Amino acid sequence: MIETFFSTYISSTIRFLFLLAPFFVVTMFLALTRGLPATEKTSIIRRACVSAFLMGVILFFAGPLLFSAIGITLNSFRIGAGCLLFLTAISLVTSGTRNHATGLPDEDRDDIAVVPLAIPVMIGPATIGAIMVYGAELNRVSEVAGGLLGLVSSLLILAVLLHLSGYLEKVLGKTGLNIMSKISGLILSAMAAEIVLTGIAGFIAST
Repeated sequence: MIETFFSTYISSTIRFLFLLAPFFVVTMFLALTRGLPATEKTSIIRRACVSAFLMGVILFFAGPLLFSAIGITLNSFRIGAGCLLFLTAISLVTSGTRNHATGLPDEDRDDIAVVPLAIPVMIGPATIGAIMVYGAELNRVSEVAGGLLGLVSSLLILAVLLHLSGYLEKVLGKTGLNIMSKISGLILSAMAAEIVLTGIAGFIAST
C-alpha cells in the first residue's frame, strides 16, 4: 500500500507538473504582472495556485460521474482528451505557447489570478481532460491519496517557479523560457500519445 502510494505520488507529480506547462505559465505571469509590486505578485501567485488546486480537485473526482451521466466510456474520453492534449503539445513545440491562451486579455481586470492565470493559462481545456482521465484511472485509496498529493506538489513547484520568475527571466531570457516551453510540449506529446493509445487498446479489448 505504501509502495503504491509513493509510486502514484511521484508519477502524478511529474504528470501534473508537465500538464501545467510551468515555463509557459511563467512567461504569461511575467507579462501579466509587469510593473506590479512584489507583494501583489505574491498575492496573485497564492490565489492563482489555490484556484487551480480547487479546480483540479473537482476535475479529479468529476470524471466517473460525468462519464456515467453522459454515457461515454473512459476509453472514449481517453482518445478525445489525448487528441486535445496533443494539439496543445504541438502548439507548445512550434511556438512555445498553448493554443488556447496565446494572448493577454484586452481589457483591464481587477483580478488576474483566477482569469486568465489559473484558468485557462494553468488549467486549460486539454489539462481539464487529462486530469479527469488520470483521476478516473485511480481506484484504490492509496492511489487517490498519491494522486491528490501529486497535484498539490506540482502546484507548489509551480508556485516556487513563479516566485523565481524574475530570476528565471534574467538567467534564461525570453528565448530560454520559450525553449523550455517547447521541451515541455515534447513531453506532453508523448503523454498525449500514451493516453490515446491506451484508450484505443482498451476500446478494442472491450469490443
